[in-house]
Amino acid sequence: MNTPLPARASSRSLRSTSLTAAAVCCLLLVTGCSGDTSSGADADAAGGPGGRMTVALVTHGGKGDDFWELVRRGAEAAAAKDGVDLTYASDADAAGQAELVRDAVRGKVDGIAVTLAKPQAMKGPVAEAKAAGIPVVGLNSGIDAWRSTGLLEYFGQDESVAGRAVGDKLDGLGGRHALCVIHERGNVALEARCAGVKKTFSGETEMLYVDGTDMDAVTAAVGARLGQEPDIDQVIANGAQFALAAVKAAQDTGSDAEVATFDLNKDLVEAVRDGSVRFAVDQQPYLQGYLAVDALWLYRTNGNVSGGGTAPVLTGPAFVTKANVADVARFAARGTR
Repeated sequence: MNTPLPARASSRSLRSTSLTAAAVCCLLLVTGCSGDTSSGADADAAGGPGGRMTVALVTHGGKGDDFWELVRRGAEAAAAKDGVDLTYASDADAAGQAELVRDAVRGKVDGIAVTLAKPQAMKGPVAEAKAAGIPVVGLNSGIDAWRSTGLLEYFGQDESVAGRAVGDKLDGLGGRHALCVIHERGNVALEARCAGVKKTFSGETEMLYVDGTDMDAVTAAVGARLGQEPDIDQVIANGAQFALAAVKAAQDTGSDAEVATFDLNKDLVEAVRDGSVRFAVDQQPYLQGYLAVDALWLYRTNGNVSGGGTAPVLTGPAFVTKANVADVARFAARGTR
């Protein structure tokens, strides 16, 4: 994990020249771009320049979301270590994400890493990849659907377990009324987290759906609810920037509600340090991106399958509180936590 971060590439669609160039290189090689997934050790079939593997990372991340930058940086670090040509693309719309996966299949990449925020939309593209002999691994979301969707491996957090752990923690902190803020309706990971909180928290739990693409709207919606219901004493966000928006909302409305969150970044680390955010649940997004790319390289070069293809590889949850925030602060400062 001490591999230096490669230079940050600009974000682009898989429809861009990066993937097209990889596809052209495939045509110039004697061997095909993708190998038979029935025998993973097939490094000679790599289709990038000079026989390098080509991997597409396709997520549902929205633009400007620091969380996905951490995922991407981890993937880039693994690609640099393994000599992999990596293309990153994202689309928050499920149909758009599905089409990006199909673009990767048409580009004859050697492996695909994909998130399953809305698993049903990914079943068709994943089946097309498998039919083309391209291994597909999952990360971040869809832990309950990765096997039925046909993925080879999965790297992420069990969101239901994480949510239940947060519910227990709120009980220990004496919480009475929690507002769980969901910034993307229908995202299975976010829904599972809040459902987990509700399952174990002995107080009242309510969900608030907001538009995660508009931070001012998030602040306004949280503030409005806090103003309507002064009994809310806990706000649970599902991302670092949304937690900071909740802190502002509480300040603006004069609410005494405490804020906690899933996920973190360097700004959130400082908020935990100064006490404006009570705790964060870290699922280690950098690690998710790193493991997903590294797993595809290991599969293609040595036939390895993490978890034996039957169990997910868990990257969280881990609680970051004022007591231990210094342990991760230096990593957060360099953009890897």
